[in-house]
Amino acid sequence: MGGLIERAARLWPDRVAWRFDPGGDALTFAEVETRTRALAAALAADGIGAGDRVALLAPNTAAFPLCWLALARLGATTVPVNVRYRRRDLAHVLRASAPKLLLADPSALTTAHAAAEYAESHVRVVALDAYLAAAAAQSGREPTLELPAAPGPDAVANIQFTSGTTGPPKGCVLSHRYWLALAWTLMREAPGISGSDVLFTAQPMSYIDPQWNVIVALAAGAELVVADGFHPTTFWQRVRHYGVTYFYCLGLMPVLLERMPASPLDREHRVRLIQASAIPPALHRTLEERWGVPWLEAFGMTETGSDLFMPEIEGSRFAASAWIGVPRAHREAAVVTPEGAVARAGEPGELWIRGDGLFLGYLGEEDRSGAPDTWFRTGDIVQHDGAGRIAYVGRTKDMIRRAGENVAAVEVESVITAHPAVQVSAVTGLPDELRGEEVACFVLREPGDPRDDDTLFRDLVEYCAAELASFKIPRYWKSVTKLPRTASERVAKHRLAESLDRSSFWDLRGER
Repeated sequence: MGGLIERAARLWPDRVAWRFDPGGDALTFAEVETRTRALAAALAADGIGAGDRVALLAPNTAAFPLCWLALARLGATTVPVNVRYRRRDLAHVLRASAPKLLLADPSALTTAHAAAEYAESHVRVVALDAYLAAAAAQSGREPTLELPAAPGPDAVANIQFTSGTTGPPKGCVLSHRYWLALAWTLMREAPGISGSDVLFTAQPMSYIDPQWNVIVALAAGAELVVADGFHPTTFWQRVRHYGVTYFYCLGLMPVLLERMPASPLDREHRVRLIQASAIPPALHRTLEERWGVPWLEAFGMTETGSDLFMPEIEGSRFAASAWIGVPRAHREAAVVTPEGAVARAGEPGELWIRGDGLFLGYLGEEDRSGAPDTWFRTGDIVQHDGAGRIAYVGRTKDMIRRAGENVAAVEVESVITAHPAVQVSAVTGLPDELRGEEVACFVLREPGDPRDDDTLFRDLVEYCAAELASFKIPRYWKSVTKLPRTASERVAKHRLAESLDRSSFWDLRGER
């Protein structure tokens, strides 16, 4: 990754690399190189070196990519933290990753200290501004400390936390090779990023998607515009203002954009291609017709990077369908039945992925060694057409997909069940037209608690707000006198589907 920075500064020194909205502040590729070098020197002077882990809690400003790339140049590992995390979420990340340092935006210092204390972590919490100031003072001067030799391609760049299937978020161990493989495929296949492109990202920088935007833009010499968040009312205005040619979106974004009032300017833009995951079939053709640009499906995971894509030449043919594309050139895909056999055309099975640049394994289970011949089982159920195309069917994971966010049911249950008024809780997804799924919680109360449901649920919402990110807090709540059980006395969640009548729940937004 450090080599990408140096190459970009050499080839396109005066070209804008990053621009930040609002404000329009920009850095050239040459400035990215000098500032990351100076920041790396400041971190090294404070004892950070190859193999050290540094948690990074920062908003969508230049601070995040500068710190991430500076740490990569040192051979250190970044542990990105969602800025919406609170004490319990962040404490889990600190316990699991054991970072040496936690760099926090000044606005997040209180949460950072509270989480470190709760986790009983010895991590050193430092205001991010201290390093940025030291780097700014050094930037442009001859470095007083030589950077170490560039790390190898299998050195760990990130521990990227993603929601597990049966528990709290897991740390995905991502190498430099992982990021370079992502850049390679996004330049050579759809979307075909080149130096003439202007990319736009509106997700939190701690997420995987803005980070691959950073890497592919460095590799291609493209400009990347980073917004402070997703604002549907002004999204296309910003796209037009910055001359954006490509963006990726997921979750609720297509739905919210389509619901904005139509404008005579809808087709007045430079966008040539949009990629998205899980485009709502009923809206697919409407989206393309309204903005006059292809919307193409793409499939990937934090563990695997970019795996499947819909070629532009086939996009119109498969729009508004469940087909999500074909494997990328560096990927091989297999559809495997529960019995372990290769599925026939049209037969559902689990999607298995292998190829170059997959993750090294989950934190504490790094057994992949980046081996391209090792299959990764995605947990997603798909089918193929016999000609290489793959359609999405569903998933096997006990995980809720809410507006593009993965919510591990077990993690939310662990918080709610810790409340003194709750004996057992069961969290599941409730289908929702707008968000895909909403988080619903069944509560088996402790005997003798005198509160009525309304009071209890308000207390539980407030309790969750102090421990969990807002997108993990259940919207729907229901008190029950018993929960269905399996033979091993686990909650039989598949039987909760019998009780998912929305009108029977207490609704956080509308109450009951």
